[in-house]
Amino acid sequence: MVVSTWWSMLALFETYALITTFGFAWNVALADAVNFNLLVATAGYIMFNSLKFYQAGPKTAIYLLIWSIALASLCAVLHRYLMSSFFQDNVPYQEYLAGSHVIRGLFAWLMIALIGMQSWIWFYMQEQSANEKREQETLKFSREAELASLRQQLQPHFLFNSLNSISALAGSKPEQARLMIQQLSDFLRGTIKKDDQQFVTLDEELNHLQLYLEIEKVRFGHRLKTEIVRDEETAGLTLPSLLLQPVVENAIKFGLYDTVGEITIRIDARTTDKQLVITVENPFDPETSRPRQGTGFGLNSVQRRLYLLYARQDLLSTKMTGPLFKTEIKIPQPA
Repeated sequence: MVVSTWWSMLALFETYALITTFGFAWNVALADAVNFNLLVATAGYIMFNSLKFYQAGPKTAIYLLIWSIALASLCAVLHRYLMSSFFQDNVPYQEYLAGSHVIRGLFAWLMIALIGMQSWIWFYMQEQSANEKREQETLKFSREAELASLRQQLQPHFLFNSLNSISALAGSKPEQARLMIQQLSDFLRGTIKKDDQQFVTLDEELNHLQLYLEIEKVRFGHRLKTEIVRDEETAGLTLPSLLLQPVVENAIKFGLYDTVGEITIRIDARTTDKQLVITVENPFDPETSRPRQGTGFGLNSVQRRLYLLYARQDLLSTKMTGPLFKTEIKIPQPA
């Protein structure tokens, strides 16, 4: 609509100029203007569509120059031929056509070249936008794939430990073995349900975590105690699903494996500065605790997931306060 209006105004302006400057009859001036501008507009349309198949670069500029000159020359020749045929008996107009032939060709070339440049810029911007969109989609799919991979790696080593414990209990304590199998089944069923959920409420996460802790309590008996404290303001707050299990598993590993007495794992949830802040605290003795071989998956996986989801490296921190090892996680909440 805008383009057609622009060409119509240009044709009317040219008609007015031919009437006032050269004194041609209105029908001659209008026919000349409409014919010429229609030819140039058609050439511009051809130029626009032909540039769809050319990528930006030096070769495109050469193509644009040659193609615009060829189309402009064709417009000038066709215009002179057609108008000479229509007004054969109008001698002043025939003289005007002969004298303005070169100027018309130059004007047509400028118009077509301008259309070509604008078209080239438009197609280039469209291509850049499409490339950026593809890159963003690729990054998104890559991030989602990595997040899925991180979540899928949560369970194998825990599952192996649980199966080993069940095997050990099967002979001496079959009732506890059956209980542990049932708890493990409930836990894995809940894990499968959460695979399609990127975020869950704190209540859902703690309920699922409780299933995990019940299994661990069967393994470690009275030695493992847990304490969960939360503010009322945390109700309804969300966090990435299955985020807390590797943190608590890390706390159990370093709190229990090198001691023979009871330990208490404390989980504290509160809200600060529009963030859900969760602290996991476990006893830790650097003199008796020794490095363990493994994948180093626990806290590293949590930090990586948080970075992929929030693009921040400061959402997980650890520190030692006396005999306690504290892991703090900050979860930004949607506005």
